[in-house]
Amino acid sequence: MSGGEQSTLVYDDPGILSVIRLSHIIRDRLDTPDLRGIRVRGEVTNFRLHTSGHMYFSLSDRQDDGVASIDCVIWRRAAEKISPLPQNGTDVIVTGYVDHYPPYGKTQFVADNLVYAGIGGKYLLLERWKQELAAEGCFNEANKQPIPAFPARVGVVTSKTGAVLHDIRNILSRRFPVDLILSPTQVQGEFAHTDIAAALGRIDGKVDVIIIARGGGSFDDLFSFNHPDVIRAISSCRTPVISAIGHEVDITLSDLAADVRAPTPSAAAELVVCDKTQLLREHAEMKSGMQKLLLDTIERFQSDLEDIKLRIVSRRIERRISDMRQTTAELLERLQRGIASRLTMEKKEISHIATEIRSADIRAPLRRGYALLFKDTALIRSVEAIHAGDLVTIYLSDGDADAMIHEVRHDRDI
Repeated sequence: MSGGEQSTLVYDDPGILSVIRLSHIIRDRLDTPDLRGIRVRGEVTNFRLHTSGHMYFSLSDRQDDGVASIDCVIWRRAAEKISPLPQNGTDVIVTGYVDHYPPYGKTQFVADNLVYAGIGGKYLLLERWKQELAAEGCFNEANKQPIPAFPARVGVVTSKTGAVLHDIRNILSRRFPVDLILSPTQVQGEFAHTDIAAALGRIDGKVDVIIIARGGGSFDDLFSFNHPDVIRAISSCRTPVISAIGHEVDITLSDLAADVRAPTPSAAAELVVCDKTQLLREHAEMKSGMQKLLLDTIERFQSDLEDIKLRIVSRRIERRISDMRQTTAELLERLQRGIASRLTMEKKEISHIATEIRSADIRAPLRRGYALLFKDTALIRSVEAIHAGDLVTIYLSDGDADAMIHEVRHDRDI
């Protein structure tokens, strides 16, 4: 092109892209399955919480091969679920997708979830949660409820497949049979805290006491039981809660929020019900003690009467002794009536307790040939609760069996 010529722009050349077209191509190329639902770990920098509720920050990474950074955004709906807020320098893992925003020509990561990474970060998070929940009164001793002495229905919040449920069920059955109601939940994983809180909500108010339990594990394994969702769910329960998380050395925020902490799930089961054998032994000892007291009292009165007889030296004294005999006889009669009444009350109480123990033994009717029918975890009391095709479990005295309902018949004699 000569110096006197001017350049001419060609707008209709199909090989030339507009800025908008280029931006849309970039956005379309980024909209792939490989870049959706991905998890990215990095360090939070330039964190800013907008008045709209959206979170804006950069996620940085420093490695031997260089430094990288990407802008991130968490929209308000997702941001409301994140507690506590991340701080600059915090190691986090975000889940989401890569997006391109044409008006600003900006490529960013849109996250819908954020969790703290690394043990150090989790310990820091744990301390912040502890302070926040303490300020809310979740650990207030004045709000803790007593555990009932004789619960009839015990709720258990744990995994339905773990050894914990098996251990608790065996101990309850051996010590003092009661109704065990399971509210199953995940006990480990990124979203386990949501499941645990929901399981507590499902069973609260439907049982006499709740055991929230998990077997031993690492700090990471038990971390869900520190989450504010779980702590607030425990703190708001109308039903007394016993926590049994991990081993005795493992202390979680759930332990601080619960009404009582047990060192292990097995210990929680022993704590929640008394030993029926020990209870009967104590009542037998009480009965024996009352009988001995009765005999000692009667013997003492008889001895006193004999002493009075030996001291009679005159008619005046005899008359006095006669009056005393009458008084003593009346007192003795009153005492005997009182003791007899007390023994009758004790016998009734012991008989009542024995009846309760026999009625609480769910296997007693099974040994007489009866069976119990359960659908899921609910006892079937009427044909109205089942339908053809339902899967049920039949409990007999020596085991159980699964079955399918073939036909339901109403008002039919056995």
